[in-house]
Amino acid sequence: MEKLTHKTMEDFAKSCGVSRPTLSKYFDDPTSVKPATRALIEAALRSSDYQPNLYARNLNRKRTRNIGILVPALTDPFYAEMVNRLELRLRNEGYWPIVFSSHGLPELEAEAVNTMLSLKVAGALVAPLGQKSDPRTFEKLAQNLPIVYFDTYIEGSTPFIGNDNYQSVATIVEYLCRSGEAPAYLDIPHVNHNSPERLASYIATMEAAGGEPLVISTNADYTWEFERIGYEQMDSLLRAKSLPRKTILCANDRLAFGVMSAAFAHGLKVGRKKGDHLRIAAHDDHPLSRYTCPPLTTMAQDFAAMTASGVNTLLTLLGDASAPVQTIPHKLSLNGTLVMRQSA
Repeated sequence: MEKLTHKTMEDFAKSCGVSRPTLSKYFDDPTSVKPATRALIEAALRSSDYQPNLYARNLNRKRTRNIGILVPALTDPFYAEMVNRLELRLRNEGYWPIVFSSHGLPELEAEAVNTMLSLKVAGALVAPLGQKSDPRTFEKLAQNLPIVYFDTYIEGSTPFIGNDNYQSVATIVEYLCRSGEAPAYLDIPHVNHNSPERLASYIATMEAAGGEPLVISTNADYTWEFERIGYEQMDSLLRAKSLPRKTILCANDRLAFGVMSAAFAHGLKVGRKKGDHLRIAAHDDHPLSRYTCPPLTTMAQDFAAMTASGVNTLLTLLGDASAPVQTIPHKLSLNGTLVMRQSA
């Protein structure tokens, strides 16, 4: 059956038999109209091709029900998983998420913030680039709407929800030390707060155990291509026969993917079985980490708690009636969980 055509909201309201203000109220929040009216409108929507112009309607409001989500890279499995979870939770709360990626570039991060402001989003959940971010960009955003940082942050008073890097790195270092040779630490470019925090925890944990920290510093400039630099660094060490230890703790899982690939290219077996050449472990528990060969031993970040706490904090800042009663955290650090697989 061919659907009816309605070009304007007035046309569609007349077809439904409701007033235009009632229809507008429904599109703002379907639960705000009577159940019988809602059923009438939804039945009309099913038989019509009408789509409300949300952008035009939002321009006339002081606040929309759109929420901006900004991440450094959607190709990063960690951020892809977080965006997926945040989108679904926000939709369940009656908000419309709009996702932006800065692609690792500060100019695109600033452009995304300006776009959020022009769209009059109600609030934002932001994982900033970190070291390359312009703090003034987020000062401007915070002056205009509630924001919550996740994963990493810009210094200031904005609420932050993220991983406790000191706890999680200490946990995996202690595991590696008691289950075999103490690990060397393969570092990455310090793109945000996570990188130096993880490095500091490795050094402190090794020293507390009476061991010698051994850091393999990265020779790469600022980049988010962690798989590539992991491969190139490991390949260089193996070619020069200068790998300092046979247990390697990588700063994150993506770095470990490249390291494991280079080890394979050199004919080395990764794992903790007798006869294996290397143990490799990492941090984050990206969705792909269980599917490497062998599966990667890593520290899992608490995706569920980060999502719930981030959204609940933003809803509280927005004054949303569905928000749980809570104190707004300045900085909430979540514990990681050790996931032991076959690589270490």
